[in-house]
Amino acid sequence: MNFKYPKSISDCRNVNDFRHLAKSKLPAPIFHYIDGAADDEITYRRNTKAYEKCDLIPNVLAGVEDVDTSVEIMGMKIDIPMFCSPTALQRLFHYDGERAVAKAAEQYGTLFGISSLGTVSLKEIDKTISTPKMFQFYCHKDKGLNDAMIEMCREANFDAIALTVDTITGGNRERDLWTGFTTPPKLTPQSLISFALHPSWSLNYLFREQFSLPQLEEHINKGSNVAVSIGDYLSTMLDQSMDWKDAEEIRNKWGKKFCLKGVMSVEDAKRAVDIGADAIMISNHGGRQLDGSISPFEQLADIVDAVGDKIDVICDGGIRRGTHILKALSVGAKACSGGRWYLYALAAGGQPGVEKAIANMKNEIERDMKLMGITKLSQLSRKNIKLR
Repeated sequence: MNFKYPKSISDCRNVNDFRHLAKSKLPAPIFHYIDGAADDEITYRRNTKAYEKCDLIPNVLAGVEDVDTSVEIMGMKIDIPMFCSPTALQRLFHYDGERAVAKAAEQYGTLFGISSLGTVSLKEIDKTISTPKMFQFYCHKDKGLNDAMIEMCREANFDAIALTVDTITGGNRERDLWTGFTTPPKLTPQSLISFALHPSWSLNYLFREQFSLPQLEEHINKGSNVAVSIGDYLSTMLDQSMDWKDAEEIRNKWGKKFCLKGVMSVEDAKRAVDIGADAIMISNHGGRQLDGSISPFEQLADIVDAVGDKIDVICDGGIRRGTHILKALSVGAKACSGGRWYLYALAAGGQPGVEKAIANMKNEIERDMKLMGITKLSQLSRKNIKLR
């Protein structure tokens, strides 16, 4: 509960604080693109609320002066069990965009993800950081573009590709329709006042580096030079015929660590094992696709029981607290990830904002581990939780 709205990132103690600060700094179309979801946004809210149905059972007198917050995912060791899930269009939220998030992730030794709709080139990210890197792969109708993106990942020394499988068409993101959000942004009678009331953002957008989508711009204009809604982009540019054979072909072409992002059913988790995936991200795209769908945390136990000994399971979405992460790891997730938790911080304060958000989460995890009576995350199990 907020006693007052934060004025600076130093006042931001949790995700909701960063959300309030981001809302004050962003024009309405940009803020609501981050904050919004599909239809009635039931699944968006459910993703976080699901953690309330699980209680932690702490132990005491466990000697917890020193705790280890590291985990291993897809053969990569990261220093905290929460990483920055790949998200699109980050230079719309702050002029440094992915550069800021990548450097913050490296500062805290966690995985950094960048989207096919990223606004900084993979080559630049490779020169910027040495922390583990994941590329979120959208399968386009243009097979030449798909092959080119795989080659970009290879040349930029990326460690893993996450094929997004839950965007076969765009979700009904009604906030974007109300605000007129497009990428690149365009002025409308609805949005003009909001852009004018946020001159700092508007001046940065107009006079700093021109907005672009480096991974796509040599192949398509939509979204980079031609304004388009994200829903329309997903519905018209991505390959709706994609199936399991295509996913396996992408995995084989890539040849390194491969993850499927957007798996929600036990059956699909088993198919992911069958095609040789190294990991799955249980995710409903932050509630931005199919409203009314189940939350990742609610599906976690069934999927872990089915495939957890064969593939790394990542719980993605809805996480707002360190206790949420401990609950997911207790059920059997190898790590957790999310987008909004650091995007609000990026919008609120660039790299220092993201660093503060990660530091907040790390501090919560360390404190909550001590309160749970554990020194290593591997000591968590279903014995220390009770599902209601």
